[in-house]
This record gives sequence, C-alpha cells and structure tokens, in this order.
Amino acid sequence: MSEQTPVSITFMLFDGITQLDLMGPAQVLSRLGNTTVHLVAKDVRPVSTDSGFPLMPTASMNEVKSTDILCIPGGFGTLEVMKDTQSLDWVKEIAETATWITSVCTGSLILGAAGLLKGYKAACHWASRDQLSYFGAIPTAERIVFDRNRASGGGVTSGIDFGLALAAKIRGEDYAKFIQLSLEYDPAPPFTSGSPDKASEATLKQYQDMVNKFAPDRDQTVQKIAQDLGFD
Repeated sequence: MSEQTPVSITFMLFDGITQLDLMGPAQVLSRLGNTTVHLVAKDVRPVSTDSGFPLMPTASMNEVKSTDILCIPGGFGTLEVMKDTQSLDWVKEIAETATWITSVCTGSLILGAAGLLKGYKAACHWASRDQLSYFGAIPTAERIVFDRNRASGGGVTSGIDFGLALAAKIRGEDYAKFIQLSLEYDPAPPFTSGSPDKASEATLKQYQDMVNKFAPDRDQTVQKIAQDLGFD
C-alpha cells in the first residue's frame, strides 16, 4: 500500500453519549491508514454511555486544539452539551481549522448550537431532525448528507454508512470499498422496523415513551436552548 497523507480524527465524548454513534464511524475511519484518533472530553475520566458501560477519553479539550476531521456523536447527553459554554467554544475552535466538520445522529444539534450549521443541510436522528431548524440549519431526511465541508449521518447505525462515504471523499471510492469488505459490512436486517415509516404504531409509541422518560419535553428544551443562544 502506498504512503498516505496523514489524517487526524477527533471524536467528542460526553456523558450520556450513544456509543454506537461513535464506534461505527471510528471503526471505519480508523482504517483510512496513517490516522491518529482522539476521543476528547472536557476531562480525562470515564464517560457514561447509554449502553451501560463507560468510555475512556484519550485527551481533554485543553490538549486537542486542531484536527482534520471533527465528529460529534449524539445521545440523550447532547442537551447538556448544548448548554455548556466550554464545550461549544471548543467545538467552534476546532471547527475553525478542521477540513471536515461532521456529526452522527443528534450530534448535529451540537454543531447547530455552536453556530456551525446556519444555512447548511444536515441529517439527524428522525425523531429530532426538525429541531435543526431552530439553529438555522436545513433538516434533511437522508441517511448521509454532505454540504460543502459539513457531513452528517442520520440516526445511530447510519454512522457506519457516513464513515464509508467520508472515507470515499478522502481516499477514493475503491479504498472505501476495501474498508467495507474488511469489515464485512453487508447489512441484511432481520426486521423492517428501522425507520418511522416502516415501524408499527405500537413500536413508534414504545420509542416515544422512552424519549419522554429520559428527555421529557425535548423539543421545547432544544427550542429554548436555541433562543438562549441567540438564534432567531
């Protein structure tokens, strides 16, 4: 394999993160070759996930000030991040020089809160997609969305697709296909319940009940955060 241009990749970590939002694209993008991957949180301490096990950051926000690819995962913890000035300031600072500013799932709401999606098309988890408009973004119902140097994936598992699409932009389509084969990514889900237009009404209600339990009044909360941050 010929020598490749080095690529630095930085994922933001925070309490309440959805670990697959991170792990999917991290697994893919780490195979770009000649990469450095950082998992960055406010402090280097175990970070809670919605899977019940912690993740350990590799560096703090004070230690990482630049990267080629910035990726913000999602999860119920995004609400607290969107209210945290230090976290938003760090995202803005990193984004100033990043080649790619990216997100998976509700991580796009953090990019929005940081003022990085005004006038940009962006993807998000289907249940929170419309909330992007509170930050001046253009909600887009696609699994992967590219708009200039912004790239975003939809909900959770789309992070793998997002990672492969971004890999193709960076190393070319043939190399992305090589990564896909190396991961044996050949999905054949056992059920057709992976989107709201395919799921049953009972399944949709079950999901909404979960959201109401862990993040009640989420839409109103996100709207208020946007207003507090000065978005019209």
